[in-house]
Amino acid sequence: MRLSQFHLATVKEIPADAEIVSHKLMLRAGMIRKLAAGIYTWAPLGLRVLRKVEAVVREEMNRAGAIEVLMPSIQPRELWEETGRWEKFGGQLLKIKDRKESEFCFGPTHEEVITDFARAELNSYKQLPINFYQIQTKFRDEIRPRFGVMRAREFLMKDAYSFHLGEECLGKEYWNMYNAYSRIFTRLGLGFRAVEADTGAIGGNASHEFHVLAESGEDAIAFSTGSEYAANVEMAEAVAPSAERPAATATLERVDTPTQRTIDEVSAFLGVDATHCIKTILVRGTDGLVALCVRGDHEVNEIKAGKLPELPGDSQLADEAEIVRVLGCRPGFIGPAGLPDSIPVIVDRSAAAVANFVCGGNQDGTHFRGANWERDARITRVADIRKVVDGDASPDGKGQIRIGRGIEVGHVFQLGTKYAEALQATVLDNDGKKKVMHMGCYGIGVSRIVAAAIEQNFDASGICWPEPMAPWRVAICLINPKNDAAVIDAATSLYDELTARGIEVVMDDRGLRPGPMFADMELIGIPHRVVVSERGLAAGTFEYRARRDADSRQLSREEVLALFA
Repeated sequence: MRLSQFHLATVKEIPADAEIVSHKLMLRAGMIRKLAAGIYTWAPLGLRVLRKVEAVVREEMNRAGAIEVLMPSIQPRELWEETGRWEKFGGQLLKIKDRKESEFCFGPTHEEVITDFARAELNSYKQLPINFYQIQTKFRDEIRPRFGVMRAREFLMKDAYSFHLGEECLGKEYWNMYNAYSRIFTRLGLGFRAVEADTGAIGGNASHEFHVLAESGEDAIAFSTGSEYAANVEMAEAVAPSAERPAATATLERVDTPTQRTIDEVSAFLGVDATHCIKTILVRGTDGLVALCVRGDHEVNEIKAGKLPELPGDSQLADEAEIVRVLGCRPGFIGPAGLPDSIPVIVDRSAAAVANFVCGGNQDGTHFRGANWERDARITRVADIRKVVDGDASPDGKGQIRIGRGIEVGHVFQLGTKYAEALQATVLDNDGKKKVMHMGCYGIGVSRIVAAAIEQNFDASGICWPEPMAPWRVAICLINPKNDAAVIDAATSLYDELTARGIEVVMDDRGLRPGPMFADMELIGIPHRVVVSERGLAAGTFEYRARRDADSRQLSREEVLALFA
């Protein structure tokens, strides 16, 4: 490829709404251009990278035995109503009507469509297991699209769906996909971790998220210093303290805290550490209010709490009016001591190990000091309901938990029979009886990977692509080509030789001055740069510099070619 015949449009200025590195650099490098909020045109440079990611994903899915299909992006309302998701999916579902006023949506995901396909195409256990995948544009009407293609409304996704006769078979394919995803991200040259995750709106029995590790990541992930254990903080288990709870030695005492409502304010006012305070949160349960108690230096994990049998699948805070009506006090003064028997008290493992603690007095302007479980405050049940923190013991008993940041780029689910039951997707088993199929679901954000890779690989000059993702592997830069035929001949000869070896090469023959030309090559992140100049040819050398190197080297033609043998 000759840049004189390519559309490369780098810019210096970027829009004020570009907040993160990948968004800024993709705009500056001319990879994408904004059409509307969360909707982008992929320019030629960006599309080269996107197609490289897509190719690796497709190769590994085929290698893993999945079969490619292409489903409609427009989906009928009736299908979504069969699963109950037409209303449940919420505002992210872009709903449209045709000329007959029939209602459709622009697919944000394809569980309904693939299950409808499967119930029509699969009728015998002999056709199972089978895994269908597609690489296709999705649309989710994000309330606040931002960060460029990282959180766009329109995006390219690989989604796969497997069908099985039973759970054991599903489990095997789940780990087959897990391994395929690991190969994909390894081949792309990305630093990543697979973490245990919540199944969320998709539903199902088990899932793992794949995160590209980057300081700018939106998701906090917990990982062990002594093992391969890793989990989303929403799912990471907070291990119970090994020591038993100390004996109750203090007398319960009500103390005035007229304006102190937060843990920080109360602990400072009373001169006690936050670890000796109990924080009590009231949430709406299935049969009234439920109290969640954690240690003062910890936070309630809403995902864990939402799975408690006392809660209706989520953890909604009770509002102040409800709390005042039931307890007669405002938030900030709530505690487990003296709560009505009608309110279940769910105590976190770490909080249950605290004795002689400070807690709200259930009376405005007061707290209790010297409170103790069982004696002053009952415990309905002890459960893991808090977020893990840096330094916690790893759940597998190896090392400590550290909290890092990650960008989710892939997710694998064991769906079970959720969608197959709703859509009556059955096959005949070995005995000729109808059996609902078990399903797996496996997604990769193809366009998101591009942005995530930049967040992990950049410097002050621009993008530093991992070689498998770079638009070209080598850039040959010509100095003053219009006035020196020898420069053109030497560059063309090198270009032809590298191309013959299967190396993707771009020749910058635009005739730019060295400074702007080199700046462009660094901005767009080409891994290797070879400069052909009159001075170098006179010395019998080319100037070579790897994108991440601080200095250039003078190499002979043979030495340059040896780098790409």
